Amino acid sequence: MLSGPAGAGKGTVLREVFSHMDDLAYSVSYTTRAPRPGEIEGVHYFFIDEDTFKKMVSEGKFLEWAKVHGHYYGTMKDTVLEALEKGVDVLLEIDIQGAEQVKRQMPEAITVFIQPPTFEELVRRLTERGTEGPEDLALRIKNAEREIQCADRFEYRIINDTVDRAAEDFINIIKKYREGAK
Repeated sequence: MLSGPAGAGKGTVLREVFSHMDDLAYSVSYTTRAPRPGEIEGVHYFFIDEDTFKKMVSEGKFLEWAKVHGHYYGTMKDTVLEALEKGVDVLLEIDIQGAEQVKRQMPEAITVFIQPPTFEELVRRLTERGTEGPEDLALRIKNAEREIQCADRFEYRIINDTVDRAAEDFINIIKKYREGAK
């Protein structure tokens, strides 16, 4: 599981990891937020309305779910379990609340926290990506301060000062656990 504050570069690092490793599965989350420019249904997220999301929660369909930045996000239980049953490593890009939920259900899951080298760099990244209005941006910055305080709850911490180095660190973590599983 890869977690960290908005703007840490989770998605960018994962894209780099997938460009070097093809024997991984990525669990596409469900969300109630609107798509950002360039996001594709079923690739980046499954975009659904809040009523549908809450119905799925009540039916127990999510391995984890949380309300983050005013929107719901969740990981489908069946999708993850089916991939794991096939022997495929599954990567989850999820928030801290979700990572804690998964870890309680699946103690063998590995948790990785990613963050930029400084808080100022995080604010710069969030501001420059221009995907949120001023209110959402302020909320994400406020939440990031709290989320960074949770980094010590994770088994690994990666500082994303450069995408190549962060991806290499993440790949090395995956390889370490694969070698230990043999």
